[in-house]
Amino acid sequence: MGDADLARLAHELRRETIEVVSRTGGHLGSSLGVVELTVAIHAVFDTPRDKLIWDVGHQCYPHKILTGRRDRMSTLRQGGGVSGFTKRSESEYDPFGAAHSSTSISAALGFAVGRDMGMPVGDTIAVIGDGAITAGMAYEAMNHAGHLGKRLFVILNDNDMSIAPPVGALSKYLNEIAAKGPLALFKAAAEEFESHLPGPMRDGARRARQLVTGMPGGGTLFEELGFSYVGPIDGHDMGQVLATLRAARARATGPVLIHAVTVKGKGFAPAENSADKYHGVSKFDPLTGEQAKAKSNAPAYTSVFGTALTEEAARDPRVVAITAAMPSGTGLDIMARRFAARVFDVGIAEQHGVTMAAAMAASGLRPVCAIYSTFLQRGYDQIVHDVALQGLPVRFAIDRAGLVGQDGATHAGAFDIGFLANLPGFTVMAAGDEADLVHMVATAIAHDEGPIAFRYPRGEGMGVDLPARGVPLEIGKGRVMKVGSDAAILSYGAHLAEALAAAELLEAEGISVTVADARFAKPLDTGLIDLLIEDHPALITLETGATGGFGALVLHHLANSGGLEKGRAIRTMTLPDRFIDQGSPAEMYAWAGLTAKDIAVRVKQALGRGAARPGLRVV
Repeated sequence: MGDADLARLAHELRRETIEVVSRTGGHLGSSLGVVELTVAIHAVFDTPRDKLIWDVGHQCYPHKILTGRRDRMSTLRQGGGVSGFTKRSESEYDPFGAAHSSTSISAALGFAVGRDMGMPVGDTIAVIGDGAITAGMAYEAMNHAGHLGKRLFVILNDNDMSIAPPVGALSKYLNEIAAKGPLALFKAAAEEFESHLPGPMRDGARRARQLVTGMPGGGTLFEELGFSYVGPIDGHDMGQVLATLRAARARATGPVLIHAVTVKGKGFAPAENSADKYHGVSKFDPLTGEQAKAKSNAPAYTSVFGTALTEEAARDPRVVAITAAMPSGTGLDIMARRFAARVFDVGIAEQHGVTMAAAMAASGLRPVCAIYSTFLQRGYDQIVHDVALQGLPVRFAIDRAGLVGQDGATHAGAFDIGFLANLPGFTVMAAGDEADLVHMVATAIAHDEGPIAFRYPRGEGMGVDLPARGVPLEIGKGRVMKVGSDAAILSYGAHLAEALAAAELLEAEGISVTVADARFAKPLDTGLIDLLIEDHPALITLETGATGGFGALVLHHLANSGGLEKGRAIRTMTLPDRFIDQGSPAEMYAWAGLTAKDIAVRVKQALGRGAARPGLRVV
């Protein structure tokens, strides 16, 4: 296509992206911000031979429309449909899957090394946002790429807005560069002008230019890391973008960073004028931007946590909170409105946030790290080495526990039970309902004997009455919710509602069931477990985590205590040993076999009242 046609294509692509997301919901603002970049990259480079890697991948909807998935976009983020992120199994145009931030430059360098070692790879292009580039991994990759000198292209999509406004000195630095105009042109003109000046004046002009560009020698931070820096350019000016990409592709011999300034939500006024630029939206009216909101009968766990923590902070000036670029997602924006100086957004830097919290605890403060389960994985070494090994009382509030719906496997909170409960000195809890969450916030704040964590899911609670104030729980003690005689269900976490629903289904069939809420995975309430084993012919453990978690801990206890020798039927119900793709939470738990009906079936099988299994036969 000619340049004029490409500009018209970008206009149509923006319109179609708005139309698609209005029907499905999803990441709108980030996708609208890269429409021109998307069209230009595909026009200039030869994908899929050239490897285009979108950092995070939440801005890839225009890319997916252009790469053979246009007719399937109505299934975006739905069960069996198009993923909301890049995904290798979905298309050859998605060479590297994403959803977590700041991995793109490392991946681009890996492809470049493969190319130079004879693999069928052309150029490699990473598109990374100004929020994602705050993470240390991006700089580790750039430092190595500069050292190796491999030809690759990094496009810095600078829209001054990740999910929350980027924080720190780097964001200020990028904004200052963008305000100076096209740096490459400025440098060329300045160097030409200087070359004709007398010696003393030439030296003075060079020093002045160094002050403007911010680095000795007139370079930028990126050039100091070994990259050729081009920009800033207007990321919505198709002519500028095409000319820059063509020139870079024709001339590059080593790593190049192209700094494109864009507007998140570009071309859709409701998004441009919104504080979060419509980062993540539900279905909406494409004319007005008004989003469809489901009627709520109970408060969301996230808001319950944020409110409870704010009340604890009001009573205790030592309480501080840390988040990694997710103040509203974690509910810490509630606390920040009252105690702004005590809430710290470290940017997309979970490792730094955890170690900073550890030192805060060592200083005498009471830090709460509020990080999604899936993102806490990024700080695991720091949890082990800086928190657990030193026995520091950092409190971990773990949102999005279990399956989370349309973001799919990349955002599921599947592994935190196992990776925290195996650490010496850790106390590990899970809220059975929203009232329990309020008590667990109070428990964590009062707990100074070592690290403590509590997990809770995305979405609404059970609708139980909330206490006026949280009361610290007795460490390592569960509770019995319902007493029966035929079987016992020991639930850990917010699937307690499904356990109680399963008990009702079983009661209708004449099966009497005890339902207990473990509350703690570590330390286990071994007394409660022993009573359940003693008094019931069958015990089923239930959790919304991977194998090797709560159920494994219960089995370990029973093996050591002799409980396995009592002739009881014992079953563990966990997430299956596979990654579960996107769908509604209800669909995903059905696929995982963790609905109330599934629990009831497992109880009946344990009691010998389920469907008979086929016997062994010789073949």
